[in-house]
Amino acid sequence: MAKKQFQAESKRLLEMMINSIYTQREIFLRELISNASDAIDKIYYRALTDDALTFDRDSYFIKITADKESRTLTISDTGIGMTEEDLENNLGIIAKSGSLAFKKENEAKEGHNIIGQFGVGFYSAFMVADEVTVVSKALGSEQAYKWESTGADGYTIVPCEKDSIGTDITLKIKPNTEDDNYDEYLEQYRLRSIIKKYSDFIRYPIKMDVTGSRPKEGADNEFEEYAEEQTLNSMVPIWRKNKSELTQEDYNNFYFEKRYGFDKPVKHIHISADGAVVYNAILYIPENTPFDYYTKEYEKGLELYSGGVLIMDKCSDLLPDYFGFVKGMVDSENLSLNISRELLQHDRQLQLIAKNIKNKIKSALQSLLKDERDNYEKFYQSFGRQLKFGVYNDYGANKDTLQDLLLFYSSKEKKLVTLDEYISRMPEDQKYIYYAAGESIARIEKLPQTEIVSDKGYEILYFTDDIDEFAVKMLTSYKEKEFKSVSSGDLGIEPDAEDEDHSAEETANGDLFAHMGTLLSGKVTKVKASKRLKSHPVCLSTEGEVTIEMEKILKAMPNSGDVKADKVLEINVNHPVYASLKAAFEQDKTKLDLYTNLLFNQALLIEGLPVQDPVEFTNDICKIMV
Repeated sequence: MAKKQFQAESKRLLEMMINSIYTQREIFLRELISNASDAIDKIYYRALTDDALTFDRDSYFIKITADKESRTLTISDTGIGMTEEDLENNLGIIAKSGSLAFKKENEAKEGHNIIGQFGVGFYSAFMVADEVTVVSKALGSEQAYKWESTGADGYTIVPCEKDSIGTDITLKIKPNTEDDNYDEYLEQYRLRSIIKKYSDFIRYPIKMDVTGSRPKEGADNEFEEYAEEQTLNSMVPIWRKNKSELTQEDYNNFYFEKRYGFDKPVKHIHISADGAVVYNAILYIPENTPFDYYTKEYEKGLELYSGGVLIMDKCSDLLPDYFGFVKGMVDSENLSLNISRELLQHDRQLQLIAKNIKNKIKSALQSLLKDERDNYEKFYQSFGRQLKFGVYNDYGANKDTLQDLLLFYSSKEKKLVTLDEYISRMPEDQKYIYYAAGESIARIEKLPQTEIVSDKGYEILYFTDDIDEFAVKMLTSYKEKEFKSVSSGDLGIEPDAEDEDHSAEETANGDLFAHMGTLLSGKVTKVKASKRLKSHPVCLSTEGEVTIEMEKILKAMPNSGDVKADKVLEINVNHPVYASLKAAFEQDKTKLDLYTNLLFNQALLIEGLPVQDPVEFTNDICKIMV
C-alpha cells in the first residue's frame, strides 16, 4: 500500500517534536500510558449516556510487554479503540488531538479527566523507536486496522485482525549507540521505575509479566524462579482519599515511598481545595535538613501531577524560597500545560495554588509553634536560618509573613523565644528590643556591652547566626519597638547620676581622650568615657548601621570590599585602669601610647576581631611586665 504523508507543514515539525519538545526520553512511556488511560476513560464517558453499555472497571487495564529478542515494547489497552478514520485523523495529522475533541464534547460530565490535549505525545515514541505500529479495533466495529510509520517519511493504514476492542502500540526500539543506551527501555526494572515515577496514579491497572527469583517457601537459602503478571501502579493516590481514612502512619509511609527524605516529618498538610482553583496536595515539613540544603545544588519544589500523571519532579513556582524546605506534591486536573506537558504556563491558576499553599504552610508552622513547641524547635534548628534569609531577601518584602515564626535565644529565659513573647515581658520604660551578636551564647554572655542593659533588668536576644543582624535590620521594628544592638552608641537608656559623672569626667579630661583618639586614628572614630561599662575596663561600640558582627561577616565574603563598622573605643572611668591612663597622660606620653594600644587590642580580642600586629601586641605586654 502506498505510504501516506503526514498532513503537517513539514518533516521538520515532527523532527522538532521528537528532538526538542521533550527533554527526557523516558517521557514517551508516560505519554503512551496516558493515551491508553484516555482511551479507557472514553468508554466510561460513553457508558454515561449509552444504557446498552456497562462499565465494569475490573475489565479495563493497560498491559506493558517487552521482548528483548525482537527489541519490541508493546503498550496495550482495553479502551475504546480507533477506526480507520480515527487513525487517519488522530495519528495522520500531527498535533491534532482526538482526546481534546472528546473532552470538549463531554466537558459537562463528571468523574474523569481526559489527559491528552495536544496530540503530540504519541509521537514521542519516535525518540526511542525506529518504527511504530498501532493495531486498533474500535468499540462497535468488526474491523481492526493497523497504522505503521518509521517517522517523518509518512505512514500506512491497512485492515488487520484483532480479537478484542482496544489498541496495541508496538515500538521497535532503536539499537544502542556510543552515546545512547536504548536497551534500558526493554528492561523490567527500568520500565517499572518509569511507571512508578510518572504513572503510578493512573486510575487503571498497568500490568506486566514479570520474571525473577524469590526465596523458596519453607526452605532456607533456596530460591525459585517465577513468572507472573503484576500490577505496577498504585492507582488510587493517597491525596484523593478522605482524611478520616488515613492515619499518621499512612502519611509517613507516603513520605518514605516518595523518598522525600530519610527523616520523620514533623508535620504533614493535606489540602483538598475546591474553590477558585481545584487541587489536592500533601505537603510535609521535614525535621532535618538535607545534606545539600544550604548549597547551590539544592533544588526546591513540589512534585506536580495533572490528573494523577507526574508532570514535573520539582515545580519551584509552587513554593516561595523561604519555604523551600517543604516536600510533597500537588495534583490539579485543570492546569494550563505547555505542548509537551513537561512545563507549566505561568497563569493565574498556578499563582492561586502557590498563594494558597504559602498560606497553608504558614498556618501549619504557626500551629506547630503554638501546640507542639518542642517539635517546632526541632524544625527551627534545621530551617530557622532559611526563615531569616526569607526576611532579609527581596528587601524585606516577606517580613510580615515570617516575623512571627522567628525564634532567638533569650538572656532571661535561657531558651528560644518569639518576638511576641519578648515584647510581652518588656517593662514599660524599655524603649527598644535589645540584642547582642556573637559567635556563640557563651561568648555573648561575656561581652562587656551587655552589662548596663542587663543591670536595668532588660531582656537581651542573642544572635549567633550570621544572618540574624541582617534580618532584624530589614525588620527594623516589631510591634512598634525598634531593634537595638547593645553595642550601639545610643542605647536609649535614661541617664542616672553616675552617667552625669561620666560626662563631667570626659569634659574635664577631654585632652586625654583626644590624644588617645589621635593615636588610634583610622582604627576608631573616637575615644570616650563609657556609660555602659560597669566592671570591664574597655569595650568597642559602633555608630551607624554596620555593627562589628556585620563587619566580620561581610569581610568573610568574597568581593565584599573594605567594609568597616564605625568603631568607638569606650573607657570605664570607674575602673583602676583609667587612673593609670590619667597618670600617664600627665607624666609619660610614651606609656600612655602603650596603654592605649593595649586597651584597643584588648577590645578587639573581646569582639573576636583579629589584632592587626600580634608581635607588637605581645611586645607591648612584655613592656608592661618589665
